[in-house]
Amino acid sequence: MSGSQIIVLVTPVFLALMALEWAIGRWRGRPALRLADAVSSVSLGMLSQTSAVFTVLLRVGLYTLAYEHLALWRSEAFWTTWYGWLIALVFYDFCYYWLHRMGHEVAVLWAAHAVHHQSQDYNLSTALRQTSSGAVLGWVFYLPMALAGVPPLVFVVVGLVDLLYQFWVHTEQVGRLGWFDRWFCSPSNHRVHHAVNDSYLDKNYGGILIVWDRLFGTFKDEDPREKCVYGTRGLLNSWDPLWANAQVYAGLLHDSWHARRWADKLRVWLKAPGWRPADVAQHFPKPAFNFHDMPLFDPPLSAPLRWFAGVQFVLLLAGVAAFLWQADSAPLATNAVWFATLLACQWALGAAMQGRIGMGLALMIEAGALATATSALGFTAWHLLFKPLTMAIAIVYVANHAYPMSVTGRFGLHRSFWLLLSALLGSLAGDVFLMLSEHLFIPGLVSFLLAHLCYIALFKQGAGWFGHRGALVGTLALGIGMYAFLWHGGLPAALRVPVAVYVVVIALMAAQAWGRHAALRERSSLAVALGACCFMLSDSLLATNRFVQPLPLSQLWVLATYYAAQVLIVSGMVTALTRGAAHQADARTQPLTPHAA
Repeated sequence: MSGSQIIVLVTPVFLALMALEWAIGRWRGRPALRLADAVSSVSLGMLSQTSAVFTVLLRVGLYTLAYEHLALWRSEAFWTTWYGWLIALVFYDFCYYWLHRMGHEVAVLWAAHAVHHQSQDYNLSTALRQTSSGAVLGWVFYLPMALAGVPPLVFVVVGLVDLLYQFWVHTEQVGRLGWFDRWFCSPSNHRVHHAVNDSYLDKNYGGILIVWDRLFGTFKDEDPREKCVYGTRGLLNSWDPLWANAQVYAGLLHDSWHARRWADKLRVWLKAPGWRPADVAQHFPKPAFNFHDMPLFDPPLSAPLRWFAGVQFVLLLAGVAAFLWQADSAPLATNAVWFATLLACQWALGAAMQGRIGMGLALMIEAGALATATSALGFTAWHLLFKPLTMAIAIVYVANHAYPMSVTGRFGLHRSFWLLLSALLGSLAGDVFLMLSEHLFIPGLVSFLLAHLCYIALFKQGAGWFGHRGALVGTLALGIGMYAFLWHGGLPAALRVPVAVYVVVIALMAAQAWGRHAALRERSSLAVALGACCFMLSDSLLATNRFVQPLPLSQLWVLATYYAAQVLIVSGMVTALTRGAAHQADARTQPLTPHAA
């Protein structure tokens, strides 16, 4: 049984203990967790485990390589006795102490470890909040075990034991434990470790044993007079699992890029977290950390959104469990496709909880990811469900935003929504035609052609025709180049005219989208323009695969770019039109000035 499968089996125990912690907190009048924070933390744990399917080579593979070639003494018989296992566990915990300590004292290692500390709550869900990049450098700290001849199997098992032990110490519901606190990592000791208080900072690194901290001068007892405050000194303020893993790396990369001296470019990564070159600090100042100014990140969750998050969380858990259970025996490409699908769903859930996107758009992203994966991996029956479902969700999402404007008589905005709905209906029809039969290629092409004409008319609203001449010339040149490539590659004579018309229309759509962005200069208009480019890329991949040369995993690339296009356009246009409706409403309710009267 693999480590991933063991994690799957113990997950129900984790969830049961989290429920017990929540119940005890409610009974004591101290709620132990917030839904969005707990979902975010567990989601990061899921991402850590799913990404470990690909990074296991770094941690276990390199350890095994070192063991086979560098071990100074080998005796599997010794290491598999009860005392050998115990020595190996203590040895692992010692190495973990130094990895953990360096993870707080070296910036590049902190960039990986910071994920675990970002929550401003401290509960059992925080224990599952793990990094996805720690294996990149973390394996180095366990090389002494390989040199000592600890077999790889023993190394993996004691590492899993060390990790599982640390789950229960992430709680505020367990107080001081007397003598136990003096020897072992306990809830009290580990609360200190997670705190950002000046007196608690960078203390208590031990995984199982706290004696390492007592030996090496990093121990701090919890003071009942000083309450622990949790989080990091650079607050994350996000439920985005990708940004949670990238936040500190992005800051280090920014400072390293802007540092003038080459030595400083390197020091940024190797010095203590928070160190910045003087020139970077001068040009990009950051406010000093204020312990008393750490507002709790807690975007409001409506009742429907809470239900949505709960259901999505359960479905994600099931998906991750299924993925981990079969990952060791599945081909790499299959694992990569399902990993990307789960990641898209996790990102969509986090964005919805944060209020960055609506629930409808989150469902569209998830359905599109599933439609892509089921097509790429040959799950035809499921693909027949998810492909039309994606565009149906998009239509309902747009219609839901359009309805309030239709009943208030805002005709201009209402017309824009009708154009958007028409484009989505055309796309849905094209999807169905292309999905049902190869012989329906022309009806599918015509459906998408009509959809793109609707998009062109939509993008013209409030921006004029082709406002960026460079974009017009560039997209038409790309279209001509692509058409020449298809012609040379064997485009059938019967399709040359309809394909030529289609290429011109989609190039004009992209040009109109960039012209609109040139006029508006908004994030939403940029999203729409990028979506139009994704459309061009998707259609180019589709045509290349169909008429020139089959592409590996063609459906993955074609559908991924196609749904990226639809999501970006729908998101950008709904945002712009909703904002326009709000501005009109404000203008109507604003009282007349005496001059205007």
